[in-house]
Amino acid sequence: MQAKSENIVIVGAGGAIGGALVERYAALPGVQTVFACSRDGRSFSSDKVQSIKLDYYDETSMIHAASALNDAGGVDLIVIATGVLHTDGVMPEKSLHDLTAHKFETIFKIDMVIPALLTKHFIDKLHLSQRAVMAILTARVGSITDNQLGGWYAYRCAKTALNMFIKNTAIELARKHKNQIIVGVHPGTVDSPLSKPFQAHLDPKKIFSPALAAEYVNQVVDTVQTGDSGKIFAWDGQEIAP
Repeated sequence: MQAKSENIVIVGAGGAIGGALVERYAALPGVQTVFACSRDGRSFSSDKVQSIKLDYYDETSMIHAASALNDAGGVDLIVIATGVLHTDGVMPEKSLHDLTAHKFETIFKIDMVIPALLTKHFIDKLHLSQRAVMAILTARVGSITDNQLGGWYAYRCAKTALNMFIKNTAIELARKHKNQIIVGVHPGTVDSPLSKPFQAHLDPKKIFSPALAAEYVNQVVDTVQTGDSGKIFAWDGQEIAP
């Protein structure tokens, strides 16, 4: 991360990638404060980290969490690392016969609505007079162009909608705040509870540790420019087609 980027916000710090991102940025000498937002207010060993409790299902909680940044003097980077592929009662669909309203409502709420509302309340904390980035973790399976396998209806559709939200927000930022950038980042397949049920048929070399995924996300957000706003990037910096 560039030395000038001092205030970092990680939303979803209680998850595998979010926690690794907090550790990654707290270890960088140019970072002054890492605001770590999680449901339980997870604590970290670094004295650079300020933990903030945030209930993702409560918009009032989002407002209160965002207000904790008011005295930061501007934020250089916000990463929204929330999201889910499956829950105890919801698994990715293999066919149309597996579709239910409950699955769509659950996955859309977590993977699309919550990141959108978090963006609404946090994005105003980014710097206005210098380059500042909001990155939302998304997934390659949200690409309509790249979809060759089908399945996973609710998750794919939610991520596609999230990617559209990112594009929409970028258009508004270009009109109002030209120094602010919003992008989506696919961190790859990360060794976490989210991916664990689906790792059996994957090449182990393509399963990243949370720390490695955090490094890849860091590299992507460190290099994006204003012309990249609204785009979706893979962990290796390659743009993912809509």
